[in-house]
Amino acid sequence: MAEHLPMAQFAANADRALADLGQRRNLRAATDTFAARRSAVLAGNPDWEAWRTTARAVKDHVLAHLDHYLVEFERQATARGTVVHWAADADAAVRILLDLARQHARGVAVKAKSMTTEEVRLNEAFAAAGIDAVETDLGEWLQQLADEVPSHIVVPAIHKNRDDVAKLCHERLGTPRDADPATLTAVARERLRAQFAAAGLGISGANFAIAATGSLLLLENEGNIRLTTSVPDVHVALVGIEKLLPRVQDLDVFLRLLPRSGTGQALTTYQSLLTGPKQHPEAEGPRELHVVLLDNGRARMLGAEVTRQALACIRCGACLNACPVYQQVGGHAYGSVYPGPIGAVVTPQLVPLTRAAALPFASTLCGACREVCPLRIDIPGLLLHLRAEVREGHPGVPPAHSPRGKRWAMQLAAFGLRHPRLYRTALRWARLLQRVASPLLRRLPPLRSWAQGRAAPELAPRDFRSLWQQRSRR
Repeated sequence: MAEHLPMAQFAANADRALADLGQRRNLRAATDTFAARRSAVLAGNPDWEAWRTTARAVKDHVLAHLDHYLVEFERQATARGTVVHWAADADAAVRILLDLARQHARGVAVKAKSMTTEEVRLNEAFAAAGIDAVETDLGEWLQQLADEVPSHIVVPAIHKNRDDVAKLCHERLGTPRDADPATLTAVARERLRAQFAAAGLGISGANFAIAATGSLLLLENEGNIRLTTSVPDVHVALVGIEKLLPRVQDLDVFLRLLPRSGTGQALTTYQSLLTGPKQHPEAEGPRELHVVLLDNGRARMLGAEVTRQALACIRCGACLNACPVYQQVGGHAYGSVYPGPIGAVVTPQLVPLTRAAALPFASTLCGACREVCPLRIDIPGLLLHLRAEVREGHPGVPPAHSPRGKRWAMQLAAFGLRHPRLYRTALRWARLLQRVASPLLRRLPPLRSWAQGRAAPELAPRDFRSLWQQRSRR
C-alpha cells in the first residue's frame, strides 16, 4: 500500500531526492516542457491578464458568500435527482464512500484522478474493506502499479521517463522490457476496459461545481473520466467545498485559464458537464449520482483574507512546474497529497500545523509561483504568514529549530549588511577567494556537502556601486 513520506522530515526527504539524479533529470525535462508549452499558448492571448482578473473576482465573490452558494448547489442538484452528502472531515467522507461502495461496487470501484480522494486516503480505506479501488488515469494507474502516491497535481508520474515506465510494466505486468509507448498504452487500455465493465461504482472528483444548476464539470485528456462517470450504475463525486462557481457562464474564463496554465493546451480534449443521473433507462449515464461536499479544514481557511485566497486554487499545477525547489526534489519529498508551493500553503491548513511545520520553509520565496498562478494567489505571502505562525508557536506549534551553523551564518550576514564598508571589503575578499581558493574550499567540509548537486553563482568582476561611480564621473 502506497505511503507518504513523513512531511515533518522534508529536509531529509529532499536530501534523498537530490541524490536521485535520474529523477531530477526527468523532473526538469518535464517541467521545462510544460513551461515552454504554457509560454507558447499565452503568446497569442493578449487578454490573459484580464482573464486572471475576472477569474479571481469570481472566486473571491464565491468564497465570501460560500454558505449561500453551497445551499443553492444542494437545492439545485437535489431537484435534478442528485443525492448530496456533507462531510465535515476525511473520516466522514470515507464513511459515506465506503457505505456506497458496499451497496453498489460489487467488489470493484473505478476511480478517475481525484486529489480529494487522495486527501482522505480513500484507497487505503477501500483496501482494508476488501474493495478494489482501480485508478484509471494512466499516470495514476502507473503510480498504483508502482505502489507510490502521485508526485504532481496534474501529472502523477511526472518523475518517470519512458524507460522507467517500460521497466515498471515489465516487472508488474510481464510486458516486454523494451515495449514502446503504443504497446504499453494498449496493455493499459485492455486491462482498464475490463475493470470498467466489472465495476458497479465510479468515483471522481470535480474541477468545478455550478451552484445555479447543481452541475459538475470534469476536464480530462484521456477519456477515462467519461467512462468512470457513465459506465458504472452509480457515480459518486467527492468535491471540496471551494470548487463552487455561481453560474455556468462563469466556466468560460476558467476553461481558458486552467488548461493553458496546467498543460499548455488551449482546451482539454474532453469536458464533461454532469447534471443529475440519467432520467430514462435507455439514456447514457449512471442510475444514481451522489455528490459528497468535503470541508476537512477548508472552512477554517475562510476566516482570514490571507488564508482564504488559497481556496481560489484551481489545481492547474503551474506553480509546481515553475518552482525551483519542486523541480529538484519532486512531489514525494513534501510528504503531502498536495506538493509544491501550493501544497506548502494548503497542507499546513488542512492538517495540524505541528505535522506540517516544515513545509512553509520548503521554498526560496523567489515568487515564480505567484507570477504563473492564473488566480494570482500570493503564495510567497502565505508562506511568510505560515512561517510566522510556526515561529510564534501559534496555534500550539513549537518554535522551529534552526541549525546552529545556519543561525551564526545569518547573524554574520546581517552584521555585514549593516556596515557598508565591511560589506565592500568582504566582497573584495570573496572575489579573490573565488578565483584562488574556491576549488579547494568546495572539497572541504562543510562546503563539500553543500556543493553536492549545487553550483554557486560567480560574483561579478565589479560591484554595482563601483560601476555607478564610474558612470557618474563620465
